[in-house]
Amino acid sequence: MKKRFLSASLAVILTSSAVIPVSMQEVRAANETSSQVEVKEERLSAKEFLDLTVTALTFQHGSETMRQQIIDQWVKGEELKDLSINIKRDEAARILIRALNKEEKEATLAEYQEKANKLGLFNGLSASETISKQDAVKILNNAKNVKNGVGNNEGVKEISVEDFMKHPGNAGYQLSPDGNYITYKSAWENRSNVFVKKMNDDSEPVRVSSSTDRDIGGSFWKDDNLLYVKDKGGDENFHIYSTTFNGNEEKDLTPYPNVTVGLLSDLQGVKDEILITMNKEDAKVFDVYKLNVKTGETKHVAKNPGNISSWLADHDGNVRMAVASDGVEGTVLYRDSEKDEFKPFIEMKAGDEVMPLAFSKDNKHIFATTNKGRDKVEVVKYDLEGNEEVIMSNSEVDVMGVLYNSEKDKLLYGAYITDKGHYQFFDEDFEKIFRKIQNKLGVQESELSINDYNKEMTKFIVNVSSDTVYGKYYYYDSTTDEMTEMATLSPWLKQEELAEMHPISYKSRDGLTINGYLTLPKNKEAKNLPLIVNPHGGPWARDMWGFNPEVQLLANRGYAVLQVNFRSSVGYGKKFLEAGNKQWGLKIQDDITDGVQWAIDQGIADPKRIGIYGASFGGYATLAGITYTPDLYAAAVDYVGVSNIFTLLNTIPPYWETMREMLYERVGHPEKDKELLTAASPVFHVDKIKTPLFVAQGANDPRVNKAESDQIVEALRARGVDVEYMVKDNEGHGFRNEENSIEFYTAMLKFLDSHLKK
Repeated sequence: MKKRFLSASLAVILTSSAVIPVSMQEVRAANETSSQVEVKEERLSAKEFLDLTVTALTFQHGSETMRQQIIDQWVKGEELKDLSINIKRDEAARILIRALNKEEKEATLAEYQEKANKLGLFNGLSASETISKQDAVKILNNAKNVKNGVGNNEGVKEISVEDFMKHPGNAGYQLSPDGNYITYKSAWENRSNVFVKKMNDDSEPVRVSSSTDRDIGGSFWKDDNLLYVKDKGGDENFHIYSTTFNGNEEKDLTPYPNVTVGLLSDLQGVKDEILITMNKEDAKVFDVYKLNVKTGETKHVAKNPGNISSWLADHDGNVRMAVASDGVEGTVLYRDSEKDEFKPFIEMKAGDEVMPLAFSKDNKHIFATTNKGRDKVEVVKYDLEGNEEVIMSNSEVDVMGVLYNSEKDKLLYGAYITDKGHYQFFDEDFEKIFRKIQNKLGVQESELSINDYNKEMTKFIVNVSSDTVYGKYYYYDSTTDEMTEMATLSPWLKQEELAEMHPISYKSRDGLTINGYLTLPKNKEAKNLPLIVNPHGGPWARDMWGFNPEVQLLANRGYAVLQVNFRSSVGYGKKFLEAGNKQWGLKIQDDITDGVQWAIDQGIADPKRIGIYGASFGGYATLAGITYTPDLYAAAVDYVGVSNIFTLLNTIPPYWETMREMLYERVGHPEKDKELLTAASPVFHVDKIKTPLFVAQGANDPRVNKAESDQIVEALRARGVDVEYMVKDNEGHGFRNEENSIEFYTAMLKFLDSHLKK
């Protein structure tokens, strides 16, 4: 491939540092909206003022590392060398101006002081040069009023469900290998289809796919051949299709029933052939095949003995590496050629992860991500003896992935996520291009991604997105330095009317640092709001900062939305992930509950108007929440969620069989942990449920079968509890068809409003 973004596990951290709030009294004082708080007339040191300001003006209350990173943005270079001395008013002004993102061209402390005075930050204070704790309360209340900019406290105009959930427009732009054509996905007959446009040409784009039953899952180039993937009705049995440039001929190249296909290698330099994986011979495992993209002819390349979870081909297209696993322990296997037998390369114990990503161009080294012998996932380079060289690490979080370029035969960058996404570059030329594009567009690093480029790396497809920008696509030509805007996703959504997503942290009841995100409704005071806690799926996944249509929809309707990366979330290291083992409904649920309590303690959430909504594992957490903390929630929405862990484990898709032991390790064994799983399955405890419940389910869901929702609905209805239940016969694990999504979110809002806005 000319490039490959190679994903690893994500991560954020459990860290310790010396930056803590002065005391809980000051924390409460910093968050108190009244200026009548009684505190001593002690002068504040610079460190004390900074700690109070972080607590009052950010939501980082649990992560000492994130607090220090924020302080480092407010205090630069040689400023405030001694944090133990009393803070002066002009020094506090500089900190506050930066904290409020109001800094422009100020160069002196006097200029910062002047701006602070204009903003009213020191209203109600004496003329003292230094600041007392009582002064700090007034200052920070004034700063919060400036920061919140609530105005009339009436929110913003209501935006329709359709505007948030309908197809957002042209997306997923890609360049052909020669850079002469561009492809993208756009709506046709309410379904996402593939279009092709010739570059530097006035001709109209040509639609080359004609799917009316299901969105196209994605498309890719093989030389001058255009291919796309699609499943049927949400069954997740994805097939590879070919299409001509005029769209007159589409062909299913893998027309096998109950088979799902993956791309292993596009075989650069090999005409018309790619390597794919299929579970055609055995539904439980994936073999490797060579597929002719012109004829659909397949040739068996590598047989899976039953325990191979992934394969890797070298730069000549030879399958020379595999990962064997029983779900808990495993071995990375290697062979010199396809004629040889695989031999052990690296052993993996329970909790270890070694993920081979790519061979070097000379096929003598392997790039990989691993947490073997360490807590955080790092990027390493192995020689053929298994000796490693660390390429990239981050003490705070896992590396989330890397971009490898086969032409340059090097990693261009690695990516990691703390509060937001960040990059570490390994190629100076690529970084210069990235920074030049970033400066041209005037965006933060975390808002920019380079989605595609041609072989010569002179033509680039660029995407800009943020918490309030769905996405904007640009075409950049480095030879002419010209930037062309190509598309804006959902242009009918106005950035100024959308809500900001704030990174947060708090401490769990047993002392873990829990990270997450809080989205507050625009133009509403962050006080006594109805709150929706939205646990993510997985649970071996994580929430990230960025645009989220359903979160924006809820915020638009006046809800605060809390997203929690509870223990077992990926990206925070091995220990944090394993802290969630066999903790479904227990400590994982406590982390969610503690997040809700944090929002209540901050005065943000009205304790009488708390709702919980989640999908997949988040649906399980929803049911667990109303089962084990029934007094906390006034409304609940379970979307394709698990109600019975026993039946979940008994009905996993056949190709998850290689992960079964991992599920037993992380969730529980149906026989050895029978008591644990019975206690943790909401369906057996419906007598405790009293919260109004809305359930939604796709009939073709291969992961969480419809029976999971049927069980909980039937059990509650047998008790005379009225449960709203929506089932879609043409959907799987979550609704993808536009009309179904719109219907679901419309019904969900009506349900939540009826219980949380009384």
